[in-house]
Amino acid sequence: MTSASPAPRRTLTAAVVQAAAPLFDTPTAQIRAEEFIREAVRDRNAEVVVLPEAFLGGYPKGLDFGITVGSRTPAGRDLFRRYHAAAIDIPGPEVEALAAVTRELGCHAVVGAVERQGGTLYCVALFFGPDGYLGLHRKLMPTAAERYLWGQGDGSTLPVVDTGTARLGAAICWENYMPLFRTAMYAKGVDLWCAPTVDDRDAWQATMRHIALEGRCFVLSAGQYLRRDALLADVRPVQGDEPDTVLIGGGSVIVSPLGEVLAGPLRDGEGILTAELDLDDLTRARFDLDTTGHYARPDVFTLHVDESPHPTVTGR
Repeated sequence: MTSASPAPRRTLTAAVVQAAAPLFDTPTAQIRAEEFIREAVRDRNAEVVVLPEAFLGGYPKGLDFGITVGSRTPAGRDLFRRYHAAAIDIPGPEVEALAAVTRELGCHAVVGAVERQGGTLYCVALFFGPDGYLGLHRKLMPTAAERYLWGQGDGSTLPVVDTGTARLGAAICWENYMPLFRTAMYAKGVDLWCAPTVDDRDAWQATMRHIALEGRCFVLSAGQYLRRDALLADVRPVQGDEPDTVLIGGGSVIVSPLGEVLAGPLRDGEGILTAELDLDDLTRARFDLDTTGHYARPDVFTLHVDESPHPTVTGR
């Protein structure tokens, strides 16, 4: 009797981009996003590419928009006008251009952006694939001063995208600290947990490894790297005006479902991290922990998730 030959390895090459785009210059941001995706796919054979939080539209690190409690300034209002003008419409030309790139390359991509809808901005993660634009996730809870820039998403934009080989989901920056959000996404069977962020702290690394272990998923965290000299001269970040002052210090990382760091963390500059993911590691890891499966206690704990849209005004 001959023994059965082992099944072939199921692998996927993933890439995370660490970079920032010029603030208030969306055309340049668009060009950079397309270039990074092309480089990751063509030069590094990536099948899934993740770009940082607010890559299109920008993350205004260190700017206060003239706000103190109970007061706004005319200069701060005009700065917000500029930020609003740099955001993108969805659908819109930037989304279609990125969709054309992923259709051409046959890859999947998750891209951080700032969405403009009327007078409100949303921090979003855009999903693209070989069929083009696939949908978005709006950040549920802007953090601290982000709340005077961005609105809150609702449960209607919590997609999980099936690539045919793995399932993609996204949590933006400090959404990764929301236990109930994580539980809802684990229940959707996320295999590749995409974490666009601007959090460059060392503690972020512990969070990414914890989520990988808790969710038994691969974690792809793409952070921005931003220096003062990438901002326009007429804005004044609180960190100072020395050109080489680092405003956002990166820390992009790729982690396995058992918490092993596969690539990164990347510091001290822009770059692309890649890793070949053994997708069978997902099953190996879930053998002893499936937090919404055999390790759940539905007789004790239940979670209700409202995924309906909540518009302010509805018609009959």
